[in-house]
Amino acid sequence: MGAGRVGKALGRCLHDLGWHIGVVTTQSIPTARGAVRAIGAGHPADQLTRRVLASKVVLIATPDRVIMDVAGDLAQLGGNEWLGKVVLHTSGALDTSPLRALANAGAETGSIHPMQTFSGQSVPDLAGVVFGIDGSPPALKVARKMVRQMGGVAVRLSGGNKAAYHAAGSFACGHILAVLETATRLLMAQGFTRREAARALLPLTRQTLDNFERIGPRAAWTGPMSRGDFLTVQRHADALSSFPPEYQNAYKALSRLAATVLADDSGAVLRKLDVAFNPRQKGMEVKKARNKSAVG
Repeated sequence: MGAGRVGKALGRCLHDLGWHIGVVTTQSIPTARGAVRAIGAGHPADQLTRRVLASKVVLIATPDRVIMDVAGDLAQLGGNEWLGKVVLHTSGALDTSPLRALANAGAETGSIHPMQTFSGQSVPDLAGVVFGIDGSPPALKVARKMVRQMGGVAVRLSGGNKAAYHAAGSFACGHILAVLETATRLLMAQGFTRREAARALLPLTRQTLDNFERIGPRAAWTGPMSRGDFLTVQRHADALSSFPPEYQNAYKALSRLAATVLADDSGAVLRKLDVAFNPRQKGMEVKKARNKSAVG
């Protein structure tokens, strides 16, 4: 149900592994046919059909906002015919509660989410990729089987705030992309071409990731903050004032985040950052100290 980037990729992988693909449902016949071509198997449909009940396992790969509605419609369509079937959604941010209507109809419900980025241009290699899974024991069994066959690593999500798991992926993927594009534009403003900027930044980023994996985050931490050079940090922030305000705001926020998660004494570093980002405040504090001393 639904065949966006994740749905088509998982469908293709499972088909290649010998899983039989039944009906593939999207919002229109052209997109359903396109999904069937991408998957390599299946029967296209543009609306819910009882043909879905022929499957023992159903993947709901729709946008998060409609999973509950789709589950409700499916429950109404099949009634007690859902007894013993497994329904998994692919959302990384939602638990199994949107599938409650199907669970009440007798289905075993859960979720399966690959911690991977899907560009839509090709199916990524899922070998070694971590999949977050949760759900009832029979649903977990099916999810683990899928992950194992795709060469992935299944990790059962036990935290109460699943959206935080998904946010971790956003930090490591989407936000990294935003940071790299920002760095690219800063270099282009200094006369670099986009290709030259990529040539300068990508080896730096790759080495940082390699260091993170090899020696850990604190040992890999470099730059002015790591060596206590807050004058340079202040210069960075000042230089960014000539760019859109989001640049400077992000630099300050990321600096504070780095202090929180990387510094040995985060409180001391945060106080120094406050001074670096508010030099007028430092001047006022010095003036107050002098006045107090003079009065004394």
